[in-house]
Amino acid sequence: MLGSLALPHPPVVARVVSTPAAGAVRRASDTVQRCKRRSLSRYACGPRAGALPGTVTLMRRGPADTPVTRRQAVHVVILGCGRVGASLATAVQRLDHTVAVVDKDDTAFHRLGKDFTGHQITGNGFDRDVLVEAGIESAAAFAAVSNGDNSNIIAARVARETFGVEHVVARIYDPKRAEVYQRLGIPTVATVPWTTDRFLRMLLPEGVATAWREPSGAVAVLQLPLHEDWVGRRIVDLQDTIGARVAFVMRFGNGVLPEPKTVIQADDTLYVAALSGTVTDVTAAALRAPEETE
Repeated sequence: MLGSLALPHPPVVARVVSTPAAGAVRRASDTVQRCKRRSLSRYACGPRAGALPGTVTLMRRGPADTPVTRRQAVHVVILGCGRVGASLATAVQRLDHTVAVVDKDDTAFHRLGKDFTGHQITGNGFDRDVLVEAGIESAAAFAAVSNGDNSNIIAARVARETFGVEHVVARIYDPKRAEVYQRLGIPTVATVPWTTDRFLRMLLPEGVATAWREPSGAVAVLQLPLHEDWVGRRIVDLQDTIGARVAFVMRFGNGVLPEPKTVIQADDTLYVAALSGTVTDVTAAALRAPEETE
């Protein structure tokens, strides 16, 4: 019989309790061996007082043996049952959390598949009664991923401001709107800039693509290609020329925060932070020799 089995971050100790029943001991021993084969080599065996005969219990390794408990399940409400919403819902369910999906089109729920056991609510995601039916009052997280920017942001604000949901995220197609909503305190995922970056990485592997973009999509961090004549010049001179800020430099495999006196060395890799609309101009300026830009 296998007791509570969880995989927390701290190491744990697997304990086998002896029992007169040889079969129970053998089954417990086999269980421990299976755990070891599943990359649980950081576990060990030993007795535990009060354990049921023939059971395996995972205990924390430390000054006192404390039984391991699973991470507490939370309730998540998702607005929109398109491809993203359905994929997100099934992923949440696989993590043993409860989930409710809201969509005004009841035919969209077929994307969830026959194994989905969460709640399916038909209605507008910013309607209070619909959200209450979805369990918003006890929800720890709310994701608005419908195909309408307005619906997503209204629903997200209702979830945050009316029901006090702690973790709220809205998908926004319009990057300008995403920036505004981000300032209102609603975390957003701007899908257009993110998707553009992904395509650039695949279409132009040697070209310029952002390494990171903040949620509103307004600021991008990118690896900056440089003209060779910039070697030996100060980073502040480069910044003045390209109109962007050097965030950090990778030098000999280590990240370096530039100072006013930092000089660009051969084989340096520079990452700059720039406004999304200026990335092309910044890159073009950096690829020109310093003499041509002064």
